[in-house]
Amino acid sequence: MRVSENLSKKGIGVEVSDFSLKDLTKENISFLRSKWTEYGLIVFPNLPLSHEEFKEFALSFGNFGDDPFISSLPDHPNIAEIKRSADEKATPFGGTWHSDWSFMKNPPSATLLHSKVIPPVGGNTVFANTEKSFAALPETMKSKLRKLNVIHSAKIPYADDGFYALEKEERSMKILPSKEAKASFSHPMIKIHPETGKECLFINPVYTISIEDFSEDASQELLWELYEHMIQDNFIYEHVWNENMLIMWDNRTVMHQANGGYDGYDRLLHRITLAAI
Repeated sequence: MRVSENLSKKGIGVEVSDFSLKDLTKENISFLRSKWTEYGLIVFPNLPLSHEEFKEFALSFGNFGDDPFISSLPDHPNIAEIKRSADEKATPFGGTWHSDWSFMKNPPSATLLHSKVIPPVGGNTVFANTEKSFAALPETMKSKLRKLNVIHSAKIPYADDGFYALEKEERSMKILPSKEAKASFSHPMIKIHPETGKECLFINPVYTISIEDFSEDASQELLWELYEHMIQDNFIYEHVWNENMLIMWDNRTVMHQANGGYDGYDRLLHRITLAAI
């Protein structure tokens, strides 16, 4: 097992090569977890995994979490397919900046993606480190944001009258819109990471609906000012996929988006979500 901390040259992401499941010792899991929480995401190239091996790896780092509104594999309820076929016209799934399931009462700690079929062009995933973007803000802004709470909801993409319910193009990936997506939860805008104690911006354009006690205009103005700040190049890592590659990222300090650009090619990844710590 070899660890490289120069994945992006920005202190975002760490790569672990020459890794196999035999390396999942208690000592190595603790070490890898420390690198994962420090750098926000961890990449394992050249790691073929069966469904059972994928689940074994994931459970080494936490308990399975829920994946509402997307379907799972028939015999593996904790593995979801992130799939787009070569002839598909629908937009790529997850193509807007978000933190997975931030609308939940207890949002997940981690998302794991394992690549199965990767197109020869496009399909990169872009990550933004929300711990680093918060740290770069002026102290006066930090003090202001620490006092604010924000409302998160899945209603825009997943409600029974939301984006996926109303889209016209068919998808190979099964999405499950529901009126339950209209529920909302309040979270502090600045969250304290439960493992590192560091502060991070806990907002994203898909699931953050508004700032509590702000007018609609004032809420959107501040949120979009922060979003523009969060996706500056200094806080970004763009990942280029290969087949049999595993990525695990920290939803508490990272938001992400999936890029397109691979029309005419199949793309398939398997996903596991880990519950809040």
